[in-house]
Amino acid sequence: MITRIVKLTFTEDHVDDFLNYFDSINQVVNQFPGCQGMKLLRDKKNPSIIFTYSIWESEEALESYRISEIFQEIWPTIKKWFGQKAEAWTVNTYFDGFENFR
Repeated sequence: MITRIVKLTFTEDHVDDFLNYFDSINQVVNQFPGCQGMKLLRDKKNPSIIFTYSIWESEEALESYRISEIFQEIWPTIKKWFGQKAEAWTVNTYFDGFENFR
């Protein structure tokens, strides 16, 4: 399994546009084949910064999503609302203390 973390920085006037759009598509992404779950996180000090945190069964599953029709619709829609270029990391879990609470 891999984790994908994406930092999205929106212009102030488009944060609500993104959140409304996200509410309409989040289950499509969350239920995409190979996606083990997704969270949307919002910075407390700068609410224009939003992170997606998703777990994928493999890099191939993530890549299938990235070349999918749904991603090809989502990315151009939200990209025009960015205040800064998105940053993304694909990481492996080294330690997971949350396992104790599941």
